[in-house]
Amino acid sequence: MKFVDEIKKGLNTKYIGKKIYHFAEVNSTNDMAKKLADKCEDGSVVIADVQKRGKGRLGREWISPSGGIYLSIFLKPRIDPSTAPRLTLTFGLAVAKTIRKLGLDAKIKWPNDILINGKKVSGILTEADVNNNINYIIAGIGIDANVDIDTFPIELQYSATSLNRELKKPVNRVELIRELLEEIEKYYDIYFQDYHKIFDEWRSLSDTIGRVVEIKTQKELIIGEAVGVDLEGELLVELSDGTLKKIIAGECIYME
Repeated sequence: MKFVDEIKKGLNTKYIGKKIYHFAEVNSTNDMAKKLADKCEDGSVVIADVQKRGKGRLGREWISPSGGIYLSIFLKPRIDPSTAPRLTLTFGLAVAKTIRKLGLDAKIKWPNDILINGKKVSGILTEADVNNNINYIIAGIGIDANVDIDTFPIELQYSATSLNRELKKPVNRVELIRELLEEIEKYYDIYFQDYHKIFDEWRSLSDTIGRVVEIKTQKELIIGEAVGVDLEGELLVELSDGTLKKIIAGECIYME
């Protein structure tokens, strides 16, 4: 049975994953989804076995060897562009919940990394095509499933992990992708019905709130205690003088 057919068999979704494009190798699933934008329906999914130039946040490369899960979900939400950052929280929560179903204590590091025992196992990169309205959003998700972390660059081996390392056995990629697509649809639907539920669940799984952090933005370096996030996903950092700083985007480093 073909890989896509295996995923669709038993997939319990209304629209996400009804159309799946599968590639053995691409530069990036997000880039491929953009190329296929004219063909993609709401909920279409692009999956690759390997990414040659996987995309992480802030222009970084996402190491994407065989055995991982690399997919992008194409969506056409009718929302105000100003509320689009809420979707990053939504997708991050769905990925964390999927991994937690494996019995692993997955937590969310602001803004969009999933950690197990303090090590990164997954990342989400959300990109949008916007003019006055949102034409489409692409949610790129990478999960280190059955990958050998020891083959990663040495600087990443201490900060990354994989599902098979944590579980001490391989995971079924087809079943995990199916579960992931179902969770994405579940929380994406909740996003439109009761966003506060997503917000509360995200905070309950936050690994960042309560920590002393260093945030590198394009303009400045900020050090303080992460005391929360607002509804738009901005990190709230209390500085040493008691000032509260809102951070839209940046690299978050734990200081402790």
